[in-house]
Amino acid sequence: MSAPSRPSAAAGPLPDPARPDSGIALFSTWSVGTPDRQRVTVDAIAAAWDDRPWPTPALLSYNVYAGTDGDTLLHHSQWTSEDAYHAFVRTQRQERNDDIDRAVPGIERLAIAGYRHYRAFSTVAEGDTPPPGLIVIVDIDFDRPAPELRREWVDTVIEALEAEPDPGLLTADFHLIVDGERHLSTDRARVLNYARWTTEEAYEAAVTGDRPRGGSSAWDRVRDFPGFLGTEVRRYRFRRSFTRPQSAPQ
Repeated sequence: MSAPSRPSAAAGPLPDPARPDSGIALFSTWSVGTPDRQRVTVDAIAAAWDDRPWPTPALLSYNVYAGTDGDTLLHHSQWTSEDAYHAFVRTQRQERNDDIDRAVPGIERLAIAGYRHYRAFSTVAEGDTPPPGLIVIVDIDFDRPAPELRREWVDTVIEALEAEPDPGLLTADFHLIVDGERHLSTDRARVLNYARWTTEEAYEAAVTGDRPRGGSSAWDRVRDFPGFLGTEVRRYRFRRSFTRPQSAPQ
């Protein structure tokens, strides 16, 4: 009998947010308290996953990022379907979480939501994206749940990026929230932007610099978009990814 397949042991690579076989992307946040506990928790996650076979071919990638706040961890997983994720929750997730909680007691699991990739913007050639120095996750809220409103807003943002790109921005992948079941359900109308930046300094320069104020600017249309409520921004650094080994059964 062949040895069971394991998650890959390397720290990378970063996921492709636009991969066509991803039916849903799950983003969840944990609060662990301190930078030291962030590091220990990432190690505990790696141990819990490295010591077990890859759970299912329906899980395409699982990625962990440490917040620059010294407290949070972001979990980003890609699945072929939401049903596949719920099957994993019913049968395999708890034993992994139990191992992690024994190693790092007191983790607070804050939120989880499911998204589907909608559109992407890139300043680099396909397949030539350099390693980012910073991952920025932007949650965008709207005052009504109409999906077309969110799509139109994303289209407006991409027009603005194409007209006036931010130096230091590598890629921006926009995801639309989906209605889930059980603990994934939400009444918030949201877009999530998963953005890769060259450095934290480049991101700081972009957000503190002045945008054109003339009223015809593409970015003025983004700010004044009907139904747009605002954004919540969190900054992360990539720590670990897990992908199905090539030898794993289909």
